Amino acid sequence: MQSQYKICVIGAGYWGKNHIATLNELGLLGGIVDSDQSLLENFQNKYPSVKTFVNINEVIKENFDGFTIATPVKTHYEIAKYLIEHGKHVLVEKPITINVQEAKELKILADKQNVNLMVGHVLLFHPAIQKIKELIDSGKIGKLQYIYSNRLNLGTVRTEENILWSFAPHDISIFQYFIKKRPTEIVSRGGKFLQNNIHDITMTVLTYPDNVVGHIFVSWLHPFKEHRLIVIGSKGMLSFEDSSNNKELLFYEKGIDWIHGKPVKREGNTENIQYEKVLPLTNELRYFTDHLDGSPIKTANSQSAIEVMIILEKASQQLEL
Repeated sequence: MQSQYKICVIGAGYWGKNHIATLNELGLLGGIVDSDQSLLENFQNKYPSVKTFVNINEVIKENFDGFTIATPVKTHYEIAKYLIEHGKHVLVEKPITINVQEAKELKILADKQNVNLMVGHVLLFHPAIQKIKELIDSGKIGKLQYIYSNRLNLGTVRTEENILWSFAPHDISIFQYFIKKRPTEIVSRGGKFLQNNIHDITMTVLTYPDNVVGHIFVSWLHPFKEHRLIVIGSKGMLSFEDSSNNKELLFYEKGIDWIHGKPVKREGNTENIQYEKVLPLTNELRYFTDHLDGSPIKTANSQSAIEVMIILEKASQQLEL
């Protein structure tokens, strides 16, 4: 894919390097910003035509069409604010800021400047997640009843944010994408084992209107990797395990029917649902690029970022009870 647009990546570390590689593949990489000069030199050797910078003050003089921010979360607000004030479209990695108030301020500023502010809820661009959304909306599983998500692994342990803030934004964003309503009740509990003030595991239960319930189990202290999503409806069930080798999306025609006042198990066929095999980050960055003309962003926009932040903050408050 070649484009007249050029995007600059701010932060070339753990996740930023994936932004860089993907944008380069798409013909969209214009610049890289990082405070690590040796890291920049490595990228300069790898991508000779791409401009590199050690701070964002230099970048703003360049005519880049958009920016992605993949720096530590505590820096998101100031960097995004600076770019938005200069009229730039911005994609900020999740979580968008460290608190709801800062997220709201960025949205207000972006609206005022008439630029797009997008958050890196990358799994909303996973073809399997998009297919599940399509199946829910089409009535394939009947009335949505229950969702659970397990996001478990051994590492990477953070020292600045807990497991809830590190892993759960993905799952909260997916739940909001499916349900489109804010939970009426949030209960969250967890454990601190490696560091005194940072949770390593959390279990969060969310109750939504219309008797929809979800739970999110996240941990970086787990013997194996598991990214599993289960969606239960009145007519059937969906299962997707992103951590598996084949990454199958399965529809189970299973459930409970009430016959003559008694619950009877329904065992139907299992269907392997096909979906497009494209990397979520590729889809996300294409989507961001498609809106560099200023057209409104609907998926993973600033309002959805705020919704996720509100739920995160309420869950965090529950952890300390």
